[in-house]
Amino acid sequence: MKKAELVAKMAEDAGITKVQAEKALSAFMAATEETLKSGGKLALIGFGTFSTVDRKARIGRNPQTGKEIKIAAKTSAKFTPGKSLKDLKQKPAKAAKKK
Repeated sequence: MKKAELVAKMAEDAGITKVQAEKALSAFMAATEETLKSGGKLALIGFGTFSTVDRKARIGRNPQTGKEIKIAAKTSAKFTPGKSLKDLKQKPAKAAKKK
């Protein structure tokens, strides 16, 4: 699903215009980004948690040349799904028994 499709779905489900849904989504994304940049985390109970993780500097390899390269330390965003999203994963169906 792309952003435009999400906005249309939000507008339809909430009974609001697409413009209002776009503003709501943009506000949510901005608030999430601001929270993560300030070092906080955003927990939406039942849905999941947005947080940051610090990655250490390390040595990597250029796959084309095989030369070692330095990869700088950085902070990345991380999403941990809540229980309702974890439960979406369906168990594989068992094969039917032959008679």
